[in-house]
Amino acid sequence: MALDFYWYPKCGTCRKAKKWLEEHNVEFNEIHIVENPPTKEELTSIYKKSGLELKKFFNTSGQKYRELGLKDKLPTMSEDEMLELLSSNGMLIKRPLTVGEQQITVGFKEEQFSEVWGK
Repeated sequence: MALDFYWYPKCGTCRKAKKWLEEHNVEFNEIHIVENPPTKEELTSIYKKSGLELKKFFNTSGQKYRELGLKDKLPTMSEDEMLELLSSNGMLIKRPLTVGEQQITVGFKEEQFSEVWGK
């Protein structure tokens, strides 16, 4: 089964991750994270499957994150509010977001990709 690869083409890290997947012959569906951000339902499922803290899904170095002052707001937000916010703007989601049947990776670290997506 092909992975869902949520990415932003102008993001250098995303391009590196895409190149890694291609070089390792990993099948994936390319999804532009800004034009087609995951829905709240999809994000809920991805988050639950990942076993990660929900705040790990936020692009903390992004302009939008800073604009909205999320560093101070996140600690008091409910899970539902965070998911609503993430699904409202793809630029708030840490990328690339790579989703397989059983596993999820957020961001790109070659070592982690080799471990999770390497064959």
